[in-house]
Formats: sequence, structure tokens, C-alpha cells
Amino acid sequence: MITPFGSPHPVTAIAISRTMLSLLYNYLTNLPRWHLVAIVFVGYLVYYLMEVVKRPILAVSNGPFKQYLRKHIPTLEHKFWPTFWCFESRAQTVFASIIRSNIMPAIDYRREVLTLQDGGEVALDWMEQGCDPEAPIIIILPGLTGESQAEYIKCLVTAANRIGIRTVVFTNRGLGGVALKTPRLYCASNCEDLSEVVKHVRSTNTHVRIGATGISMGGLILGNYLARHSDEAKSILTAATIISVPWDVHKGCASIEQPILNNLLGRHLASSLCRTVSKYEILRGEQFDWDMNQVLQSRTIKEFDSAFTSKHFGYKDVDSYYTDATLHNKLHKIKVPLLCLSAADDPFQPLDAIPVKAASRSSHVAILITARGGHIGFLEGWWPANKDQYMGRLFSQYFSATLFDPKDEFYRTSQLMMEHNLTVSTSVPGSPTKQSGTGDASDAATSAIRKKSIPF
Repeated sequence: MITPFGSPHPVTAIAISRTMLSLLYNYLTNLPRWHLVAIVFVGYLVYYLMEVVKRPILAVSNGPFKQYLRKHIPTLEHKFWPTFWCFESRAQTVFASIIRSNIMPAIDYRREVLTLQDGGEVALDWMEQGCDPEAPIIIILPGLTGESQAEYIKCLVTAANRIGIRTVVFTNRGLGGVALKTPRLYCASNCEDLSEVVKHVRSTNTHVRIGATGISMGGLILGNYLARHSDEAKSILTAATIISVPWDVHKGCASIEQPILNNLLGRHLASSLCRTVSKYEILRGEQFDWDMNQVLQSRTIKEFDSAFTSKHFGYKDVDSYYTDATLHNKLHKIKVPLLCLSAADDPFQPLDAIPVKAASRSSHVAILITARGGHIGFLEGWWPANKDQYMGRLFSQYFSATLFDPKDEFYRTSQLMMEHNLTVSTSVPGSPTKQSGTGDASDAATSAIRKKSIPF
């Protein structure tokens, strides 16, 4: 039956709808298994291509450094294709560690034990096999409880070795099998040990270019060194990289305590810290400000830092320690060309804590931000067993271009960067040099830049 206006009668329309719903119900209830698999796979593929595969964002001022990076590092121009079946942030973080542990063999380092000015000792593990004795050197700083056989360290050492660059892994006090000779460990804000290591490496390799890389907490130590000892660092280091650094330690700590999966990762790291300090009787005693029994009961990183680290290094409280260690408001002090790699989904650091605005105004600091990658993950390919992974490839391309530099192109670029620095404002929201009361405007500006430039 047709109404005067030519449209189906309401009763007929209802009947048609019911028929269609009945057919759809019959189809879904009798859906062949392969149809269901195909639908799920196509949906997953569409989501992967539209929401996961993204071109990384490079945050740095429009100057000599950006031009040089674009010209010499091909990886910057390509989309990052995370492993198809493992792109979730926690999965990237965990599986990267598992897979690398199985595909990366132990490395036969040459160990040098360096005695520091206060009598403490650190390990310097050298990988020089197959490299020219006068080849450039990269100093590598591992993460929170890492050492030279950590799987992500071996990934970078192998990548450097393939292009003929020597590496030396700086393992903090009390780690890597080196005895703790003094009642002092290490922390994210203290870079005095690194300063001694950098000067030692320079004194024994006077005519070669030297770079440095810090991963996670090692990135905080390196970043603080570059900011606080900027002139010293500039006189010794040619270039540097930082990978998966928790830019704002306050926000990073809050992020890792989020339930449930993030919190599990945080508890694993806290237990590693407790195991480290429990091995040393030299850290026990009534003369210390901390109670070791309380320290060993820590279940989160913040609990550990509150009970031990902040007291160990003379801070008023854990928040004072985190404020001193944080790096996002120090970019304007750095004078060594620094390329940073961060993932927008890093469970140890939320996207809104990455100092995009500061980097976009910086002459010397560039931050490459991928949509996915987790924490020190960056797995790619159907089966990420290839040793040439995204993190190692970016690392080797950058240092190959900056440390070999046969035509001194990067040297001239560095000179131009210093000139560019004089004309580019690199003040940072939240910097101690800014007056209070401007936070809302700065946060709004940062948010606007982020929404415009980072489509994650």
C-alpha cells in the first residue's frame, strides 16, 4: 500500500524492517566461522592502518638542526609501522624486552673499572671489536636498574658496532657486578658521576668525536648533565640522544601508578630497586636517615624514592627530588645537539608531559614523537626478530651523520645552531626563570601547539 505522497505505508515499513532484522539475525546466528574471522581481521586491519600507523612528529625550531636532521636521517621521513599484533603500549614494552632477550646474544665487553674521586667505583664496558682504534665513541647510560647486558643496551651497542662506532656502557654504582665501595648509589638528578666518566673518556681518547645516549632514567641523568654542565658537555660531546625519558618525573610517576597494567610494571621496577639495595650491608646502619626495613617494603617507585632515594641524596622530600630531576623545563640550557625519541603512549610518561612547545622553540633539542612504541619498545614488522629495529636504526643514522662527518658538515651546522640560538627564544613554561602566575597562558599555548601538530 502506498500513501498519497508515494511513501510506503507505516505497517509495510515495519514489516520490511522486521524481515530484514530476521534475515540479519539468521545470518549472524548461522555465521560461518571463516566469515567471522574475516570480519574481525578486516576491522582490526582498518583500525591499524587508520589509528596506529602514523608519521612521527619532529618538534624542533625551524633552523639549522632541523634542516640537517631532515637531510641526513631517512627514518624521520617514514611512517612508523608498529608490530601488527603488538602495538598496545604495555605489550610493546613487555614483548620488546622478551624478544630482544632471546635474539640478542651476550656481548663480550672489555671492562674497565673506574675509581671516582670519592672512592666509589663504576663499570665502563667497552665494545670495540671490528672498529678502528680511532673510531668515534658513544657513551651509553642504561635505565633504572640496567647494565651493559640489558637487552635494549645490546640493541644499541650492536647497531653502533655495525657502522664502526665504538661504544662504552656506563653502569652506575652498585650495578653490573661492581662492588659498592662507598655508601652512595645513584639517582636521576645527580650527574656528577657522569661528568667524571665523560672527562675520563675524553682524556683517554683525545682526538676522536664522542657522543652520548641515555635511556629512560639514564636519559634523565644525561639530560641533567647536558643542562647543568652545558659548557663542559659542549666542549667534549659532539652529539647526544635520549630515548624514552620520563620528561616530567611527577607526571611519569603518577602514570606508572595507574591501575592495573601500568601499576604492575611499576611494581616490577620497585622490586628490582629493593633487590639492588638489599645486597649491600654498607647501606645499613643507624647513622643513615633511612630505615632499610621500611625501604625494602616499598611497593612502588615513589614509595622507594620517598623512603630511600630522596633521603640518600639530601632532599627535603620525594617531591623536591622529582622537581630537581625533571627535565622538561631545562631544554633551553642544553648546548649539545640532542635528538630525543619518545612514544605518545609511553606508560611511564603521558603525552601531555612531553615538552613539545619547548622543543619547537629550541635550537639544539629535537624530539621525535611516535604515536605508538611504549617504553623502550618501538617494535616493528610482522615478527620483530630483525636486529635492525626502529630504535636502533634511528640511533645509528643519527650518530653516523654526526660523529663521522667527513666533510665537517655537521660541525658547520653546529656553529650555525649557536648563532640561531641567539635569535630564538627558548624559554620554557614552568622554568624557574619565569615569573609565577603565567601557568594558565603557557599551558593553553602548549595545548594548542600539541593539538595542531600531534594528531595522536
